[in-house]
Amino acid sequence: MNFKRTGSIVAIAAVGTMLLASCASNEGGSTPSDAATASNLSGTINGIGSSAQGTAETTWIAGFQQANEKVTINYDPQGSGAGRTSFISGAADFAGSDAALKDTELSSTFAACAPGTKGIDLPIYISPIAVAYNVEGVTDLTLDAATIAGIFKGTITTWDDAAIKKLNPDAKLPSAAITAVHRSDDSGTTQNFTEYVKANAGDVWDAESGQTFPYSVGDAAKGTSGVVDAIKNSTNSIGYADESGIGDLKAAKLMVGGKATELNAEGAADVVANSPIADGREANDLAIKIDRTYDADGAYPLLLVSYMIACQEYADSAKGEIVKAYADYVASEAGQKAAAEQAGSAPLSKDLASKVAEAIATIK
Repeated sequence: MNFKRTGSIVAIAAVGTMLLASCASNEGGSTPSDAATASNLSGTINGIGSSAQGTAETTWIAGFQQANEKVTINYDPQGSGAGRTSFISGAADFAGSDAALKDTELSSTFAACAPGTKGIDLPIYISPIAVAYNVEGVTDLTLDAATIAGIFKGTITTWDDAAIKKLNPDAKLPSAAITAVHRSDDSGTTQNFTEYVKANAGDVWDAESGQTFPYSVGDAAKGTSGVVDAIKNSTNSIGYADESGIGDLKAAKLMVGGKATELNAEGAADVVANSPIADGREANDLAIKIDRTYDADGAYPLLLVSYMIACQEYADSAKGEIVKAYADYVASEAGQKAAAEQAGSAPLSKDLASKVAEAIATIK
């Protein structure tokens, strides 16, 4: 499997080592029931995008290439925004994105797609977003949306603030300053995080939701790994990241419907299952309008739905065949199971999986 990443030589080496090691592990441990269907396809496709999808892409590519030895798939986890931009320009054959194509992007000309056709959003990865922390002496932390909004906006500045103490009366909260870490790059994870706080604490979070972090407070880091490293290396810090990337960091419980709810993939999947497909899209575009206020027991509405963005019809039909076959595996029961085991994601519901499979079948 091949992975490429722009940036410094050190960054390339670090990312390549991590992802290739993960791939090797997956290749060695895969079973026939989890493998992709073999085909006579040959050729190379390139994907760019979501760093949150990184572990899942490693897993999917290993499984697909093991069954299709004449196919090479490269995935470069530069971030969701970079993925969509590269896909539109034709620099990537598909994109991974934690946010669906925006209306302005859908009005673009998609260089890799057949004339007059567009990209479509295929939901293939559901994951809770962790509010990860590294606070001296604290191993159990509960936060609600208003408190999270205040921390990342910069209006709650110390760990012993009254709002945090009220939610955590038994915790030994230090009087230390809070270091809040956010994404520095154009990030779908930021889009999902800001949608959550805007929907649930709009009186505190007065900025619009979006893929660029809106406030000039705290520390900034690039990519999921950058945020996680910054939290690990700074005592009394907190940040947001896809669950698959936080490693041994602690994750705060989220107040949902008046209950402290632990980070859980099943609760994220429940929210998605009860959220509608967005209006005004093409028939095979399955962008989801996530209900950020869904508060059934166990629900976890701070989540991301990550998409594979592909052409409805490719200018190069040979590439289209490979993308279609790869997407079919990714969305299959076997592909979703493999990602759940390796990345901690939630498999698509039966209903959503059926819709995704139908959309993938139309790719040319």
